[in-house]
Amino acid sequence: MNAPLPATGGHRDIRRDLLLIAEHVAADSRVLDVGCGDGALLEYLAREKQVDGRGIEIRQAGVNACVARGLSVIQGDADSDLPDYPDAAFDYVILSLTLQATRNPRRVLHEMLRIGRRAIVSFPNFAYWRIRLQLALDGRMPMTAALDDPWYETQNIHLCTIRDFDELCSRDGIVVEQRIAVDGHGNRGGWKLSGAGANLFGAQAVYMLRRR
Repeated sequence: MNAPLPATGGHRDIRRDLLLIAEHVAADSRVLDVGCGDGALLEYLAREKQVDGRGIEIRQAGVNACVARGLSVIQGDADSDLPDYPDAAFDYVILSLTLQATRNPRRVLHEMLRIGRRAIVSFPNFAYWRIRLQLALDGRMPMTAALDDPWYETQNIHLCTIRDFDELCSRDGIVVEQRIAVDGHGNRGGWKLSGAGANLFGAQAVYMLRRR
């Protein structure tokens, strides 16, 4: 679905975008990681920040990998299983590079904000300049490091841009507490995330959200 941005420094065991997410999670908090994959983020948060972590993962192989790490993870689907969780059950609900693969991303967002005090969401930016250039020159569905599957194999069904996501949050009364744009190498962008620069040069975006 999406290629990971590389880790840097002393954290070679975790993706760079997951490290950016982890920076915004407070120690000793309750965390639900939706679409947690192999559990790398949950394991990191438990080890480095002593969080009480839970996970949902749709693939059985991912669940097995999480269980092997000693994590509390169940097999489930963000589109159908989030309504089963009670209100305000977690401090943070995380959805990393998965929003665009859900059937109803808007509803998933609101469920995350119902379940958690804050939601942390990351997604590939379809307005990234390399994508625009490939479309303009080749006239074909683009492929980048963040979108590395051909159109006939991708799980991404609701791709969006940073500007699209900002407009959805504004329309639905979702408060954006923090925005981070990263370039194709996984480095933080120096651009204002709400501006045209981030929408053009940001390969991925990370948002911290809360209800109004």
